[in-house]
Amino acid sequence: MTEPTTLASWTRALRKLLEARGLDSVALCREAGLDPRLMDDPRARYPLSATTRLWQLAVAASGDPALGLSVSRYITPTTFHALGYALSASGTLLELFERLVRYHRVVSDALCLRLERSADGYLFGLRVAEGHALPAAEALDAFAAIYVRTCRKRLGREWSPQAVYLQRPAPADATPWQAAFRAPLFFAAGETRLEFSHADLEQPLEDANPELAEHNEAVLQRALEQLDTPTWARRVRVLLEDRLPAGEPAAEGIAQSLHVSLRSLQRHLSEEGCSFEQLLSETRRRLAEQHLRDPRCSLSEVAYLLGFADTSSFSRAFKRWSGLSPSQYRAQRSG
Repeated sequence: MTEPTTLASWTRALRKLLEARGLDSVALCREAGLDPRLMDDPRARYPLSATTRLWQLAVAASGDPALGLSVSRYITPTTFHALGYALSASGTLLELFERLVRYHRVVSDALCLRLERSADGYLFGLRVAEGHALPAAEALDAFAAIYVRTCRKRLGREWSPQAVYLQRPAPADATPWQAAFRAPLFFAAGETRLEFSHADLEQPLEDANPELAEHNEAVLQRALEQLDTPTWARRVRVLLEDRLPAGEPAAEGIAQSLHVSLRSLQRHLSEEGCSFEQLLSETRRRLAEQHLRDPRCSLSEVAYLLGFADTSSFSRAFKRWSGLSPSQYRAQRSG
Protein backbone atom coordinates (compact mmCIF):
# COMPACT_ATOMS: atom_id res chain seq x y z
CA MET A 1 0.00 0.00 0.00
CA THR A 2 1.54 3.31 -1.07
CA GLU A 3 1.89 6.15 1.42
CA PRO A 4 -0.63 9.04 1.14
CA THR A 5 0.67 12.39 -0.05
CA THR A 6 -0.37 16.02 0.28
CA LEU A 7 -0.01 19.00 -2.01
CA ALA A 8 3.30 20.68 -1.20
CA SER A 9 1.86 24.21 -1.54
CA TRP A 10 -0.63 23.50 1.27
CA THR A 11 2.34 23.33 3.66
CA ARG A 12 3.31 26.86 2.62
CA ALA A 13 0.53 28.28 4.83
CA LEU A 14 2.13 26.62 7.85
CA ARG A 15 5.50 28.06 6.86
CA LYS A 16 4.03 31.57 6.69
CA LEU A 17 2.56 31.16 10.16
CA LEU A 18 5.88 29.94 11.57
CA GLU A 19 7.75 32.86 10.00
CA ALA A 20 5.18 35.30 11.42
CA ARG A 21 6.00 33.89 14.85
CA GLY A 22 9.72 34.39 14.37
CA LEU A 23 10.57 30.71 13.77
CA ASP A 24 12.91 29.33 11.13
CA SER A 25 10.47 27.50 8.86
CA VAL A 26 13.15 26.39 6.41
CA ALA A 27 15.16 24.67 9.14
CA LEU A 28 12.04 22.95 10.48
CA CYS A 29 11.09 21.76 6.99
CA ARG A 30 14.53 20.31 6.41
CA GLU A 31 14.49 18.64 9.83
CA ALA A 32 11.18 17.03 8.85
CA GLY A 33 12.70 15.80 5.59
CA LEU A 34 10.88 18.27 3.31
CA ASP A 35 12.44 20.31 0.52
CA PRO A 36 10.98 23.85 0.96
CA ARG A 37 11.63 24.67 -2.71
CA LEU A 38 8.91 22.26 -3.79
CA MET A 39 6.21 24.43 -2.19
CA ASP A 40 6.28 26.70 -5.24
CA ASP A 41 5.69 23.78 -7.63
CA PRO A 42 1.90 23.37 -8.17
CA ARG A 43 2.35 19.65 -8.93
CA ALA A 44 4.75 18.73 -6.12
CA ARG A 45 3.56 16.51 -3.28
CA TYR A 46 4.98 15.52 0.10
CA PRO A 47 4.57 12.15 1.84
CA LEU A 48 2.14 12.26 4.76
CA SER A 49 4.73 10.96 7.24
CA ALA A 50 7.01 13.95 6.53
CA THR A 51 4.25 16.58 6.79
CA THR A 52 3.12 14.97 10.06
CA ARG A 53 6.67 15.35 11.39
CA LEU A 54 6.65 19.01 10.34
CA TRP A 55 3.46 19.61 12.34
CA GLN A 56 5.02 17.90 15.36
CA LEU A 57 8.17 20.00 15.07
CA ALA A 58 6.12 23.18 14.56
CA VAL A 59 4.08 22.59 17.71
CA ALA A 60 7.22 21.85 19.72
CA ALA A 61 9.02 24.95 18.39
CA SER A 62 6.05 27.27 18.93
CA GLY A 63 4.81 25.74 22.17
CA ASP A 64 1.29 26.13 20.80
CA PRO A 65 -0.89 22.97 20.63
CA ALA A 66 -3.61 25.04 18.91
CA LEU A 67 -1.27 26.03 16.08
CA GLY A 68 -3.44 24.43 13.40
CA LEU A 69 -6.33 26.81 14.10
CA SER A 70 -4.22 29.82 13.03
CA VAL A 71 -3.13 28.39 9.67
CA SER A 72 -6.48 29.31 8.07
CA ARG A 73 -5.48 32.99 8.13
CA TYR A 74 -2.69 32.22 5.65
CA ILE A 75 -4.86 30.32 3.15
CA THR A 76 -5.73 31.95 -0.19
CA PRO A 77 -7.37 30.50 -3.32
CA THR A 78 -3.90 30.00 -4.81
CA THR A 79 -2.92 27.71 -1.92
CA PHE A 80 -4.98 24.91 -3.46
CA HIS A 81 -4.57 26.06 -7.09
CA ALA A 82 -7.50 25.04 -9.33
CA LEU A 83 -9.50 23.64 -6.40
CA GLY A 84 -9.27 26.97 -4.57
CA TYR A 85 -10.63 28.87 -7.58
CA ALA A 86 -13.40 26.32 -8.22
CA LEU A 87 -14.51 26.58 -4.59
CA SER A 88 -14.48 30.39 -4.71
CA ALA A 89 -16.70 30.34 -7.81
CA SER A 90 -19.32 27.96 -6.33
CA GLY A 91 -22.96 29.08 -6.42
CA THR A 92 -23.80 27.77 -2.92
CA LEU A 93 -21.88 26.36 0.01
CA LEU A 94 -23.53 23.04 -0.78
CA GLU A 95 -21.92 23.18 -4.24
CA LEU A 96 -18.62 24.14 -2.59
CA PHE A 97 -18.61 21.15 -0.24
CA GLU A 98 -19.71 18.81 -3.03
CA ARG A 99 -16.64 19.93 -4.98
CA LEU A 100 -14.46 19.34 -1.94
CA VAL A 101 -15.70 15.76 -1.72
CA ARG A 102 -15.10 15.18 -5.45
CA TYR A 103 -11.65 16.70 -5.67
CA HIS A 104 -10.10 16.62 -2.19
CA ARG A 105 -7.57 14.00 -3.31
CA VAL A 106 -5.83 16.75 -5.28
CA VAL A 107 -4.89 18.29 -1.91
CA SER A 108 -4.47 15.08 0.11
CA ASP A 109 -5.28 11.44 -0.46
CA ALA A 110 -4.83 10.67 3.26
CA LEU A 111 -8.50 11.39 4.03
CA CYS A 112 -11.92 10.27 2.85
CA LEU A 113 -14.58 13.00 2.77
CA ARG A 114 -18.36 12.65 2.89
CA LEU A 115 -21.31 15.02 2.70
CA GLU A 116 -24.72 13.79 3.84
CA ARG A 117 -28.13 15.45 4.05
CA SER A 118 -30.53 14.60 6.86
CA ALA A 119 -33.79 16.00 8.17
CA ASP A 120 -31.80 18.21 10.57
CA GLY A 121 -29.19 19.58 8.19
CA TYR A 122 -25.95 18.60 6.48
CA LEU A 123 -23.03 16.61 7.84
CA PHE A 124 -19.53 17.06 6.37
CA GLY A 125 -17.02 14.52 7.69
CA LEU A 126 -13.34 13.65 7.28
CA ARG A 127 -11.90 10.28 8.22
CA VAL A 128 -8.57 8.63 7.56
CA ALA A 129 -8.31 6.35 4.55
CA GLU A 130 -8.45 2.69 5.58
CA GLY A 131 -5.08 1.19 6.47
CA HIS A 132 -3.28 4.54 6.74
CA ALA A 133 -1.93 6.50 9.70
CA LEU A 134 -3.96 9.40 11.05
CA PRO A 135 -2.62 12.82 9.96
CA ALA A 136 -1.39 15.18 12.66
CA ALA A 137 -4.19 16.40 14.94
CA GLU A 138 -3.09 19.96 14.14
CA ALA A 139 -3.54 19.33 10.40
CA LEU A 140 -7.10 18.15 11.00
CA ASP A 141 -7.71 21.22 13.19
CA ALA A 142 -6.43 23.34 10.32
CA PHE A 143 -8.76 21.75 7.77
CA ALA A 144 -11.78 22.26 10.03
CA ALA A 145 -10.79 25.88 10.70
CA ILE A 146 -10.25 26.52 6.97
CA TYR A 147 -13.74 25.23 6.14
CA VAL A 148 -15.36 27.35 8.84
CA ARG A 149 -13.40 30.44 7.74
CA THR A 150 -14.47 29.80 4.14
CA CYS A 151 -18.12 29.74 5.20
CA ARG A 152 -17.72 32.96 7.19
CA LYS A 153 -16.26 34.72 4.15
CA ARG A 154 -19.46 33.90 2.24
CA LEU A 155 -22.10 34.13 4.99
CA GLY A 156 -20.66 36.77 7.34
CA ARG A 157 -18.12 36.88 10.14
CA GLU A 158 -20.70 36.10 12.84
CA TRP A 159 -21.71 32.78 11.25
CA SER A 160 -20.97 29.51 13.05
CA PRO A 161 -21.67 25.84 12.28
CA GLN A 162 -24.26 23.90 14.25
CA ALA A 163 -21.60 21.63 15.78
CA VAL A 164 -17.91 20.72 15.41
CA TYR A 165 -16.41 17.30 16.16
CA LEU A 166 -12.61 16.86 16.36
CA GLN A 167 -10.62 13.63 16.58
CA ARG A 168 -7.95 15.07 18.84
CA PRO A 169 -8.08 14.34 22.58
CA ALA A 170 -9.60 17.11 24.66
CA PRO A 171 -6.87 19.72 25.33
CA ALA A 172 -6.09 20.99 28.80
CA ASP A 173 -7.45 24.39 27.74
CA ALA A 174 -10.12 24.32 25.02
CA THR A 175 -10.41 28.13 24.86
CA PRO A 176 -8.60 28.55 21.48
CA TRP A 177 -10.88 25.95 19.83
CA GLN A 178 -14.01 27.48 21.33
CA ALA A 179 -12.93 30.93 20.10
CA ALA A 180 -12.20 29.61 16.61
CA PHE A 181 -15.44 27.70 16.04
CA ARG A 182 -17.98 29.43 18.35
CA ALA A 183 -20.16 26.31 18.23
CA PRO A 184 -20.90 23.20 20.32
CA LEU A 185 -17.55 21.42 20.35
CA PHE A 186 -16.79 17.73 20.87
CA PHE A 187 -13.30 16.23 21.22
CA ALA A 188 -12.06 12.63 20.85
CA ALA A 189 -14.65 12.07 18.12
CA GLY A 190 -14.55 9.18 15.67
CA GLU A 191 -14.02 11.61 12.79
CA THR A 192 -13.51 15.30 12.17
CA ARG A 193 -17.01 16.58 11.37
CA LEU A 194 -18.89 19.82 10.80
CA GLU A 195 -22.67 20.12 10.92
CA PHE A 196 -24.67 22.79 9.06
CA SER A 197 -28.26 23.88 8.66
CA HIS A 198 -30.04 23.36 5.33
CA ALA A 199 -30.43 27.11 4.84
CA ASP A 200 -26.73 27.87 5.34
CA LEU A 201 -25.57 25.49 2.64
CA GLU A 202 -28.43 25.95 0.17
CA GLN A 203 -28.74 29.75 -0.03
CA PRO A 204 -27.39 31.28 -3.30
CA LEU A 205 -24.09 33.15 -3.10
CA GLU A 206 -23.74 36.52 -4.81
CA ASP A 207 -20.23 36.03 -6.20
CA ALA A 208 -20.83 32.71 -7.99
CA ASN A 209 -19.09 32.25 -11.33
CA PRO A 210 -20.20 29.03 -13.10
CA GLU A 211 -17.85 29.55 -16.05
CA LEU A 212 -14.79 29.91 -13.80
CA ALA A 213 -15.86 26.89 -11.76
CA GLU A 214 -16.32 24.78 -14.90
CA HIS A 215 -12.90 25.76 -16.26
CA ASN A 216 -11.13 24.81 -13.03
CA GLU A 217 -13.07 21.56 -12.73
CA ALA A 218 -11.54 20.52 -16.07
CA VAL A 219 -8.09 21.21 -14.59
CA LEU A 220 -9.01 19.21 -11.48
CA GLN A 221 -10.16 16.24 -13.54
CA ARG A 222 -6.75 16.12 -15.24
CA ALA A 223 -5.04 16.38 -11.85
CA LEU A 224 -7.02 13.39 -10.54
CA GLU A 225 -6.07 11.39 -13.62
CA GLN A 226 -2.40 12.15 -12.96
CA LEU A 227 -2.78 11.07 -9.32
CA ASP A 228 -4.19 7.75 -10.45
CA THR A 229 -1.07 7.21 -12.57
CA PRO A 230 1.66 6.03 -10.18
CA THR A 231 4.68 8.31 -9.99
CA TRP A 232 8.18 6.86 -10.10
CA ALA A 233 8.54 7.62 -6.39
CA ARG A 234 5.38 5.69 -5.55
CA ARG A 235 6.45 2.73 -7.66
CA VAL A 236 9.82 2.67 -5.90
CA ARG A 237 8.16 2.86 -2.45
CA VAL A 238 5.95 -0.13 -3.26
CA LEU A 239 8.97 -2.22 -4.27
CA LEU A 240 10.94 -1.10 -1.22
CA GLU A 241 8.15 -2.09 1.17
CA ASP A 242 7.93 -5.49 -0.50
CA ARG A 243 11.67 -6.21 -0.47
CA LEU A 244 12.95 -4.75 2.79
CA PRO A 245 12.44 -7.97 4.83
CA ALA A 246 14.92 -9.67 2.47
CA GLY A 247 17.62 -7.07 3.21
CA GLU A 248 18.38 -3.54 2.07
CA PRO A 249 17.32 -3.27 -1.59
CA ALA A 250 19.87 -1.93 -4.06
CA ALA A 251 18.93 0.85 -6.48
CA GLU A 252 20.15 -1.27 -9.37
CA GLY A 253 17.73 -4.09 -8.49
CA ILE A 254 14.80 -1.69 -8.14
CA ALA A 255 15.62 -0.12 -11.51
CA GLN A 256 15.77 -3.55 -13.12
CA SER A 257 12.34 -4.44 -11.71
CA LEU A 258 10.97 -1.23 -13.21
CA HIS A 259 12.56 -2.08 -16.58
CA VAL A 260 14.72 1.02 -16.73
CA SER A 261 18.42 1.68 -16.34
CA LEU A 262 19.77 2.96 -13.03
CA ARG A 263 20.60 6.29 -14.65
CA SER A 264 17.05 6.62 -16.02
CA LEU A 265 15.54 5.84 -12.62
CA GLN A 266 17.76 8.42 -10.95
CA ARG A 267 16.72 11.00 -13.53
CA HIS A 268 13.00 10.24 -13.12
CA LEU A 269 13.24 10.53 -9.33
CA SER A 270 15.23 13.75 -9.58
CA GLU A 271 12.51 15.24 -11.80
CA GLU A 272 10.01 14.39 -9.03
CA GLY A 273 12.20 16.11 -6.42
CA CYS A 274 13.59 13.08 -4.61
CA SER A 275 16.27 10.38 -4.74
CA PHE A 276 16.46 6.63 -4.18
CA GLU A 277 18.36 7.11 -0.91
CA GLN A 278 15.73 9.56 0.35
CA LEU A 279 12.88 7.19 -0.51
CA LEU A 280 14.66 4.28 1.19
CA SER A 281 15.19 6.32 4.36
CA GLU A 282 11.61 7.69 4.37
CA THR A 283 10.11 4.25 3.80
CA ARG A 284 12.17 2.70 6.56
CA ARG A 285 11.32 5.46 9.00
CA ARG A 286 7.59 5.29 8.28
CA LEU A 287 7.50 1.52 8.62
CA ALA A 288 9.65 1.67 11.76
CA GLU A 289 7.21 4.03 13.47
CA GLN A 290 4.33 1.81 12.38
CA HIS A 291 5.94 -1.37 13.72
CA LEU A 292 7.06 0.27 16.96
CA ARG A 293 3.45 1.18 17.73
CA ASP A 294 2.73 -2.56 17.84
CA PRO A 295 3.87 -3.84 21.27
CA ARG A 296 3.95 -7.41 19.95
CA CYS A 297 6.78 -6.57 17.56
CA SER A 298 10.25 -6.87 19.14
CA LEU A 299 13.10 -4.55 18.15
CA SER A 300 14.90 -7.42 16.46
CA GLU A 301 11.77 -8.15 14.41
CA VAL A 302 11.47 -4.49 13.40
CA ALA A 303 15.13 -4.46 12.35
CA TYR A 304 14.55 -7.59 10.26
CA LEU A 305 11.40 -6.22 8.61
CA LEU A 306 13.27 -3.05 7.63
CA GLY A 307 16.20 -4.91 6.08
CA PHE A 308 18.85 -3.99 8.67
CA ALA A 309 21.71 -6.40 9.35
CA ASP A 310 21.15 -6.23 13.10
CA THR A 311 19.29 -4.40 15.86
CA SER A 312 22.14 -1.99 16.60
CA SER A 313 22.22 -0.80 12.97
CA PHE A 314 18.48 -0.17 13.12
CA SER A 315 18.78 1.66 16.46
CA ARG A 316 21.49 3.96 15.11
CA ALA A 317 19.41 4.78 12.04
CA PHE A 318 16.27 5.43 14.07
CA LYS A 319 18.16 7.72 16.46
CA ARG A 320 19.43 9.64 13.44
CA TRP A 321 15.88 10.02 12.07
CA SER A 322 14.04 10.95 15.23
CA GLY A 323 16.56 11.88 17.90
CA LEU A 324 15.20 9.01 20.01
CA SER A 325 16.16 5.39 20.44
CA PRO A 326 13.49 2.88 19.33
CA SER A 327 12.84 2.05 23.00
CA GLN A 328 12.38 5.73 23.89
CA TYR A 329 10.03 6.24 20.95
CA ARG A 330 7.96 3.21 21.95
CA ALA A 331 7.82 4.35 25.60
CA GLN A 332 6.61 7.82 24.55
CA ARG A 333 3.82 6.38 22.41
CA SER A 334 2.64 3.98 25.11
CA GLY A 335 2.94 6.42 27.98
